[in-house]
Amino acid sequence: MTSIFRRVMGSAFDQLHPQLQRRFSVGLDSGEACTGRGVMDRIWHGPAYVKPFLALGASRNILVPRTGTNVPFTIENTPYTDSYGRETVTFVRTFALPGGPRRFDATMVHSPERDCVLDYLGTHQHLATDLHPTAEPDGSLLIRSGAHRFREGPVDVRVPELMGADAEVRESYDDATGRFRIRVRVTNRYFGPLFGYEGSFTARYTDVGTHGVRAGLRPVREEARA
Repeated sequence: MTSIFRRVMGSAFDQLHPQLQRRFSVGLDSGEACTGRGVMDRIWHGPAYVKPFLALGASRNILVPRTGTNVPFTIENTPYTDSYGRETVTFVRTFALPGGPRRFDATMVHSPERDCVLDYLGTHQHLATDLHPTAEPDGSLLIRSGAHRFREGPVDVRVPELMGADAEVRESYDDATGRFRIRVRVTNRYFGPLFGYEGSFTARYTDVGTHGVRAGLRPVREEARA
């Protein structure tokens, strides 16, 4: 078994910087979890009229309706087998903002049907987003989002463009500082920029068999459809 990202990227995965290859090899096969700790230089959101949208998402740990600079940041990537037998990796981001921490939760699985990484957003996996990762010439990783679906009980519908968002994530490794750099930008094609952050962090790897999955990382509800 290879990692979720290697399965989707194929031979292009080997074009990533070696440190990115290790970070995105986190999975049941590697037996490693990765915890990144650093600082977001900037967390931003769009005009005032997008704040209700961000606040609604924040109720399920989707997006962050706050702004800030030099914000302490943690990302926890831990692999586990979900209730449906799928290899899953957590992407739980915690921003230590004034007034209390804010989380942006995601869990990722491989979707062989659409040959992509399927990103379940939030605490209840109601939103599913196709992710398409590619290796850039400089060895960095570029991830662009595709289709979004809302899933609850028998409901499985594509999110209309008016309500959806396009995400772009760029992650690289700086050899000079020994830090990962990340930049995230989420936009709506009608309303413009919604939310984003950029900063850097270092990574620590631990053995999943020894440490397991920290309480509170797994979603409250798991969605069977991939």
